[in-house]
Amino acid sequence: MRKREVDFILTWVDGNDDDWIKEKSKYDSDESIDSSVKRYRDWGLLKYWFRGVERFAPWINKVFFITVGHVPEWLNLDHPKLEFIKHEEFIPKEYLPTFNSHTIELNFHRIDGLSEHFVYFNDDMFLLNYVEENDFFLDGLPCDTALMRPIPTDKPSQFQHILLNTVSVLNLNFNFKQSITNNFTKWVNEKYHTEFNSRNITFFKMLEYFPGFVDHHLPSNYLKSTLVEVWKHAGDFLHTTSTRKFRHDKDVNQYIFRYWQLAKGNFNPVNIDKIGTYYSLPRDLNNVLQEINKNKFKLICINDSDDSMNIKEVSDRLLEEFEKSLPYKSTFEK
Repeated sequence: MRKREVDFILTWVDGNDDDWIKEKSKYDSDESIDSSVKRYRDWGLLKYWFRGVERFAPWINKVFFITVGHVPEWLNLDHPKLEFIKHEEFIPKEYLPTFNSHTIELNFHRIDGLSEHFVYFNDDMFLLNYVEENDFFLDGLPCDTALMRPIPTDKPSQFQHILLNTVSVLNLNFNFKQSITNNFTKWVNEKYHTEFNSRNITFFKMLEYFPGFVDHHLPSNYLKSTLVEVWKHAGDFLHTTSTRKFRHDKDVNQYIFRYWQLAKGNFNPVNIDKIGTYYSLPRDLNNVLQEINKNKFKLICINDSDDSMNIKEVSDRLLEEFEKSLPYKSTFEK
């Protein structure tokens, strides 16, 4: 008998929908926002996410599939494990409509029926091999890698601005020295590389504040109670971000929940590098194709990083490889 229920959350947008594009254009005018093509375009790979979940994680409780209302024509909405959730069903009206992924992510705790333990996937993160509950949660706590790394500020991108905002909120709520001292063996742990442990020790001795973290670009393991707690103590920052229709330099992002869990010691140390890997398209396309074929890792993130790439050419090659790896329809498909 399973000790706990674990849900998966998947967010998706059909960036090719004409009505959605028209609605988005009403708000897309501020130069400081990020409304780039790569944020919204669809690669046609969604069914392979569901095939991977059914094959490699049959133990999950529910899949919460979140969209503005978009439904793939092939999706079986009657599947007993599928909960189809529209933005309007959990995001407060004052934040809608939203084209900001941060708004969606910051409000997950409002989803009716979501379990205390959940794993959040972007639609570019795929299961390639069998996973167990203890890949995500161990002894009731999220599995994570606590590695500190300063955020570069020489030529900051929008994402770096957002990380700086997020870490600043963390430092307003935690005493750095006390947080590390209280959970020292989770920050310096045999599961991490020696060089990473040494780096954590160096930062602990030198600094008075959290400088930033190594972010893994893989599914995020959360306790719903963490989201509730962060809203209680830092809700003004989350509210202000949620009011913005698009990503903005002044946002905080969902990493505030991950960083909060790290700072509290509410995690179990793992080496995430052994579980999954991250690739950027189109640069790493050949590596992605090989990885889909070999299934060396349990998880893979295929990041869309170039607005100018030939989307059809790249997606055709990905579709061909995924079809070889996961050729059989899942019960999530009609």
